Order: sequence, then structure tokens, then C-alpha cells
Amino acid sequence: MSLSIGIVGLPNVGKSTLFTALTKKTGLAANYPFATIDPNVGIVDVPDSRLQKLADIVNPGRIVPATVEFVDIAGLVKGANEGEGLGNQFLANIRETDAICEVVRYFKDPNVMREVGRTGEFVDPAGDADTIMTELILADMGTL
Repeated sequence: MSLSIGIVGLPNVGKSTLFTALTKKTGLAANYPFATIDPNVGIVDVPDSRLQKLADIVNPGRIVPATVEFVDIAGLVKGANEGEGLGNQFLANIRETDAICEVVRYFKDPNVMREVGRTGEFVDPAGDADTIMTELILADMGTL
């Protein structure tokens, strides 16, 4: 059994870059919204020096380390709970995970696209986090 962590955030904030760094598996990281449509999935063993010591005592048939599954999910946009962007698909993917890793942008780069009407120089991590949490809350309320 593994822990599944969904990597979520607005488009072009670095979700796929984080996924690649954590899993050493290449996900498409591109400078346009929704470069990731189908979620990228990577499974990483959790290192634990105690595992071999326990195996020496118990003598199991095999040693199976704990794992973490990281899921790189498509970018969320305002209105996702109403189907905007890849909203419904995004929300279905996130519901299948055990935990959420929220990635927000805290860098300025005019070459990195933002949502419509905002340049790469616009940075608002608190507002972005609020948008993400609001969409997740509204989606949850919609399932009640």
C-alpha cells in the first residue's frame, strides 16, 4: 500500500518540475496552460535504514519498502468546480489521492505564461492559494 499525493496548482507554476524532481521521471513541463492533461504518475521508494535490520530479525521472504505515489495533475483554473479549463477531469483526479501538495508561484518571469490577462511579471501566491482552496471547497460542496 502506498500513500498517494496529488500535486496541484494553477497552470505554469512548476507542478511538473516538482514531479520530475521528486520522481526522477520526466513529465512534460511546458510554457503553456494544460501541458499536462492526463496525470503523470510516479512511485518512489521511501528510504528507511531500519527496514534491513527488521528483515534480519524476522527473515521475511522479501523486503518491500514503503512507497509514495506522486500524481502530477493538470492545472486548476478559477471556475474549475463549474467545469472551466479541465475542471471536472482535474477534480476527479484529485479525489483519488490521499493528500494534496499545493504548488503556488512565487517567481517573476515574463517568459512564463500566466492565466489570461496576466503577464509573467504578476505574482500573487496568497491569491493563487486562495483560488485553489476555493475551487476545492466548492467542488466538495457540489458532491454533498
